Amino acid sequence: MSDLEATLAAARTAALELQRETITLFRPGGDGFDWDTGADTPAAATVIYAGPARVKPSAQSRGEEVNAGENPTTLREYTISVPWGTEVDVLPTVGDFIDVTTSPDARMVGLRLWATGIQYSSTATAWRITGEDRS
Repeated sequence: MSDLEATLAAARTAALELQRETITLFRPGGDGFDWDTGADTPAAATVIYAGPARVKPSAQSRGEEVNAGENPTTLREYTISVPWGTEVDVLPTVGDFIDVTTSPDARMVGLRLWATGIQYSSTATAWRITGEDRS
């Protein structure tokens, strides 16, 4: 094992210790219409990943105020880090959702984020996803 590989392995182990939240990363199902009942029937979501993660506000996130329709909305950016070696059947894309299901900080539980960017790197210590809180 090279010095670089040994350093990366140690850094990835340290990054795992910071992943104190549990998240579910999923792609919502498309909306459908049931002609027999006349009701909307959303398709089931596709779970891409469920497990440990680190969820933290991005350093540059200040909470941008925008109008969504006629409702004022504050956008806050987060960085979601999952274990670097995570293997998934479906790669996440912009528009997927991230739900924080457990956290030592109870205020984070139930937080829903929209994936706005996915980052890949062979020298990263974690797999990072940029998410946005649109509350």
